[in-house]
Amino acid sequence: MFDRYQAGEQAVLVHLDFPDESTREDLTEFKMLVSSAGVNELTVVSGKRSSPHPKFFVGSGKADEIAEAVRLFNADVVLFNHSLSPSQEKNIEALCQCRVVDRTTLILDIFAQRARTHEGKLQVELAQLRHISSRLIRGWTHLERQKGGIGLRGPGETQLETDRRLLRERMINIGKRLAKVERQRQQGRRSRTRAELPTISLVGYTNAGKSTLFNVLTKSEVYAADQLFATLDPTLRRIELEGVGGVILADTVGFIRHLPHDLVAAFKATLTETREAQLLLHVVDISDDRRSENIEQVEHVLSEIGADEVPQLVICNKIDSLDDIEPRIDRDDQGRPIRVWLSAQANIGIDLFFTALMERLGNEIVEHQLAIPPKAAKLRGILYQLNGIKNEYYDDQGICFIDIKLPKREWDRLTKHEDNELDRYIVN
Repeated sequence: MFDRYQAGEQAVLVHLDFPDESTREDLTEFKMLVSSAGVNELTVVSGKRSSPHPKFFVGSGKADEIAEAVRLFNADVVLFNHSLSPSQEKNIEALCQCRVVDRTTLILDIFAQRARTHEGKLQVELAQLRHISSRLIRGWTHLERQKGGIGLRGPGETQLETDRRLLRERMINIGKRLAKVERQRQQGRRSRTRAELPTISLVGYTNAGKSTLFNVLTKSEVYAADQLFATLDPTLRRIELEGVGGVILADTVGFIRHLPHDLVAAFKATLTETREAQLLLHVVDISDDRRSENIEQVEHVLSEIGADEVPQLVICNKIDSLDDIEPRIDRDDQGRPIRVWLSAQANIGIDLFFTALMERLGNEIVEHQLAIPPKAAKLRGILYQLNGIKNEYYDDQGICFIDIKLPKREWDRLTKHEDNELDRYIVN
């Protein structure tokens, strides 16, 4: 579809410092993005500007410097740590005679590499198509006008218009397929709601250690690596918490500064698990110097997807990378856990995490003694399945006296299922 220069893996990186914090990017993070994409960094061209140049984004002198670096290092691609307009990309490509990729396209490419599930691939493709649709003009400058004359009059649609129509049709098709997947997800959520299983969602900045913590908690082997966007496809597992019962733990995609809007829109179905969770575990890399800014970015994305009102428990991860930091629980004025300091990689403070989690999720505990006759022996089996029996004994008439201890939500679900028959067996 595109008449472009062949992309490669040898890249010249471009980074500008702006005084406005809202447009400022982090060079170290950008290098991690480049590494995560499998691209080799040749050199970095950096500079300062008060505002982007309308033609090249950088100044004309800096643009010549980038072109010279491309020739000097024989680079295949120029990667910008900023979002460029289609015309800016086109102008720099013409000057450097190689492909130019901005930050948004780079992130989309990483997502495309990481997608494994059918849904994930569809979401990434939809985001890419939305992004490409504004850049079609670059590939068809030689076909912008219809040809005229005898034998050359077309049906009234230029090649550019044809491609735009094909893109729209493909985007509509993907949207329908994603809607079907979302209906399936909603059915799964309804099943969990009927079973009254609370959902806990791991959120946080990319590479904060969410998947490592997920593996520790669930004894799973979800892919975890020291790179950006190691996790893309959501993973759900059931875990059992003492005093709480079964809960669903969801590992989600990491957020990043200036996450492309096309990605946020495409992944809204996946992020529904986050929006409808009963508790968010906000994982923070406490060893990162920009942790405060990272927290702000995560809060911003949570607000975008409508999850900013969901209760949070902050997980201060990677304390093993700092000196004189011991695992602990921070509490608010009411004594409720609000932060847990731990290291998932080093398995430090995990017991404190479970303590905090049980306090945040634990409902009122119900304790009763039941006198169950032989005809209701099935009820005894159900209580054993719920791990709610603490003690039991039989009298001479064969009546089983059981001491139970259950979370209130489990007790309420059981009484509802048994049509309040349980109330007849309560001794005290």
